[in-house]
Amino acid sequence: MQGKIALEEHFAIPETLMDSAGFVPGDYWTELQRRLLDIQDTRLRLMDQHGIDMMILSLNAPAVQAIPDTGRALEISRRANDALAEECAKRPDRFRAFAALPLQDPEAASRELERCVKDLGFVGALVNGFSQRSDTSDLLYYDLPQYRSFWATLAALNMPFYLHPRNPLPQDSRIYEGHPWLMGPTWAFAQETAVHALRLMGSGLFDEHPGLQIILGHMGEGLPYMMWRIDNRNAWVKVPPKYPAKRRIADYFNENFYITTSGNFRTQTLIDAMLEIGSDRILFSTDWPFENIDHAADWFDSATISEADRVKIGRTNAKALFKL
Repeated sequence: MQGKIALEEHFAIPETLMDSAGFVPGDYWTELQRRLLDIQDTRLRLMDQHGIDMMILSLNAPAVQAIPDTGRALEISRRANDALAEECAKRPDRFRAFAALPLQDPEAASRELERCVKDLGFVGALVNGFSQRSDTSDLLYYDLPQYRSFWATLAALNMPFYLHPRNPLPQDSRIYEGHPWLMGPTWAFAQETAVHALRLMGSGLFDEHPGLQIILGHMGEGLPYMMWRIDNRNAWVKVPPKYPAKRRIADYFNENFYITTSGNFRTQTLIDAMLEIGSDRILFSTDWPFENIDHAADWFDSATISEADRVKIGRTNAKALFKL
């Protein structure tokens, strides 16, 4: 398929590059860092070879979210956003941008989001999971009350928000002790991000802002396949839900969430997701440079789905969501 749009596609600036060093072994790091720092060369060539018209670019992880000093987090987010804006301006027909945000400070994050959207032409935000702040031992998840003003800003701007994974901190990773292979994209990324997304759904956020749209990668971090059980466990016990939200969790998932194919290139999984959330809410992505563009594109182009669904997932859903 020609004309695809991809939107979980990462880059790094020198200050955040080493955040990605642990995700590949040995000599592969030489290649990965080259991929992360490149935008206009290999990336564009591979896009051309595999029918990708446009990428929406975002900073690598965890980057800003793992900087506990709030001033430094704001500095790095602004530096990354300015660098990305410069690169996108070279090829606005091929690249758009997600803002990196210092959500250690919700008001600063709101101001930076407004700057990126209004001054730099960004099409949304991508945030790498929970944030850390030096003056609190608590992890900052975005269902917390202090983030309501940020969500109000996002809703007013009518911009999508990509909730991207990060690993749990060591003190919260005891379940993985002795099994480091479960960390990262194998399992811990999905588990951490799925719980964060469920916290948002149960918090009442989408009752306050029904138009908010959240994007999850990797075919939904396992959530599409759990929706029925989340709402129907022990259904014979007639008690009200124990969360503040007014509706079923599946209602919010189906109306306020999109999922992407990033890093999860399996047709059976895609078809299951289509049955659960619908092809109107699935978006093509690759997860470059952590996954290969050819692996993503060759699989998607030959997946046994209808051509109408392929066009929606590959292009037109993204065009509508991001007003491209």
